[in-house]
Amino acid sequence: MNRTIAARNRTVSLILLCLLGLVSWGPAEADVRLPAILSDNMVLQGGDTVSLWGWADPKEEIEIRMSWSNAVPQIQADDDGAWTFRMAAPPFGGPYEVTFKAANTITVKNILVGEVWVCSGQSNMQWTVQNSADAEQEIAAARYPKIRLFSVDRQVADTPQTDCKGRWVECSPETIPGFSAVAYFFGRRLRKDLELPIGLIHTSWGGTPAEAWTSGPMLRSHPEFEPIIKRYEDAVANYPKALVQYRENVKKWEEDAEKAKAEGKPAPRRPNAPLGPGHHHTPSGLYNAMIAPLTPYAIQGAIWYQGESNAGRAYQYRELFPTMIRDWWQSWGRNNFPFLFVQLANYLAVKDEPGESAWAELREAQLMTLELPNTGMAVTIDIGDADDIHPRNKQDVGKRLALWALARTYFKDMVYSGPLYSFMNIRGDEIVLHFQHVGGGLVAQGGGPLKGFAVAGADRKFVWAEARIEGETVVVRSEKVAEPVAVRYAWADNPVCNLYNQAGLPASPFRTDGWPGVTADNK
Repeated sequence: MNRTIAARNRTVSLILLCLLGLVSWGPAEADVRLPAILSDNMVLQGGDTVSLWGWADPKEEIEIRMSWSNAVPQIQADDDGAWTFRMAAPPFGGPYEVTFKAANTITVKNILVGEVWVCSGQSNMQWTVQNSADAEQEIAAARYPKIRLFSVDRQVADTPQTDCKGRWVECSPETIPGFSAVAYFFGRRLRKDLELPIGLIHTSWGGTPAEAWTSGPMLRSHPEFEPIIKRYEDAVANYPKALVQYRENVKKWEEDAEKAKAEGKPAPRRPNAPLGPGHHHTPSGLYNAMIAPLTPYAIQGAIWYQGESNAGRAYQYRELFPTMIRDWWQSWGRNNFPFLFVQLANYLAVKDEPGESAWAELREAQLMTLELPNTGMAVTIDIGDADDIHPRNKQDVGKRLALWALARTYFKDMVYSGPLYSFMNIRGDEIVLHFQHVGGGLVAQGGGPLKGFAVAGADRKFVWAEARIEGETVVVRSEKVAEPVAVRYAWADNPVCNLYNQAGLPASPFRTDGWPGVTADNK
């Protein structure tokens, strides 16, 4: 009997050892995992090589089955468990499915192939359909199952991330209210004209500067951006002290807000959190968390609405903004993909006399960025709001961006830009201005005389000028300036101006002089 029990115990022990061996020393299999951007309802960029990627166990084999192909490729994860499969995109249309099989199986469904655009910037890109003009009608009509929407959750990171949070959804009255209005109206116009599926990847954050969207290596490789990095490093060093002061300020604000509420008055503005670790102004912080994870994903191009947070450093923006664009081109590994941006709208009070303006200088920096290849600019100097930095008319913003894309990327025959200043010549006491993109002819919108032009002599003192259209030029003069040397147009925060082309697109603000502006020394 004892021998029987002993034998039984030895058998149980052997079984337990075998089970422990399977658990401890057998081949470990990790579930295959995909990034958030590769998920149901996604749009793949058509006519291009696209990447599918993810993670598994180191050296694990992943089998990929595609509904449009009989081929069943197998790839192996690397030593860290990462894997990438590059392939030619299937034909435009869909829906398609892709199945990934390793220790587990994932099937991504309802995939379309069409045109994919990244939509980024600060609050005017973040601004939603439900808060824009004609919201109720726009939301009710937003039933476009072949427009797909992906919103990146707002995060900050110290190092480039490989994944983000978000999901693809079909465009519908249920999904569109909280989506970017500019992105939606841009995508809707593309869908109408191209009749192809459209994928919109929205990644924006209100109140953020361009340096937050630029990679660390790119910022550090340019000496002119050292002040940006040093300012942040100093803020981090001072953060503990600044945080104590911030908490005291918040406590006082809460008391003042409660008092204002009791008196029926508007609450004072809440104090801003100090710049420091995890702040959304952190240089490269948003690039790391909200751009880097997207860069393996094939796209057609990007649209961008930002600049308000850099207006006080407009001269620096002349270098910073093009640097950010080149950074994105390099990060995606696609030189010169279309990058279309919105020039800042009119804002703040109208001034009676010509003067200096940081916002005008920021618009100038944006205009200068058109020197980069395959860039485009939607002028919005006519659709802003003096009292609100977030104008509600996002329909025209999206439309004007889409015109650039349709004409320059998709080769549609249409006028896509308002007049852009080209060069000038002096003719006696007049200056003759020449333009590109006259769009069938120059016009004074609304009739009447041209407005918004100022002229100066060698003393650099600008006065309002008379302006008239002569063919494809504008002639400017003032009785107060006998020998004019420079002209400015719409050079103000909120200029009164009315130069358009026959296609109904406004001229960009500009100046012919290069005299130092109010932000020239701001770094």
